[in-house]
Amino acid sequence: MGLYDAARLFQFEIESSDNLRFIPLAVRFNLDRFGMRISLDQWQMLPYDDRVLLARFPIEDEAELEKNFDLALEEMLKTHANAAPEKIPRDTEPVWAHTDAVPETVIRQSSLAGVSAPSLSRWAQLDRFQRYALAKLSRNTDKANHDFLPAMREFGLAE
Repeated sequence: MGLYDAARLFQFEIESSDNLRFIPLAVRFNLDRFGMRISLDQWQMLPYDDRVLLARFPIEDEAELEKNFDLALEEMLKTHANAAPEKIPRDTEPVWAHTDAVPETVIRQSSLAGVSAPSLSRWAQLDRFQRYALAKLSRNTDKANHDFLPAMREFGLAE
């Protein structure tokens, strides 16, 4: 599999990403997956076309692309931000990868958003990128995430 034809954005992200001003979930997914972190300031230093290119990298497991994502991001940051991505430990057992339990953070965020948490069977039916998105959007359990409810709606989990 090669790059997607266009930036990989959920429908709810199109408006909230403000024309890729914010780091889209597809890029966050690959950053997390490959053990890298960049700041929002670093992201915003990248030219728009570079941000689009990073959002076009597949989210499927393909060892061949890992090196390409790493190299592309490192070169872009070096060129445009005089920086390098921070290396972080990879989570080898992320909560979103499991279909046998709905993460507590997703249950809590559902409550904050005023909707029922996904049932275990509905959680298991989501693809892994959808589960990742809900888990990522529910990291802060103190307040409702503005994208969580739109994501739940887009994934058919809320009215």
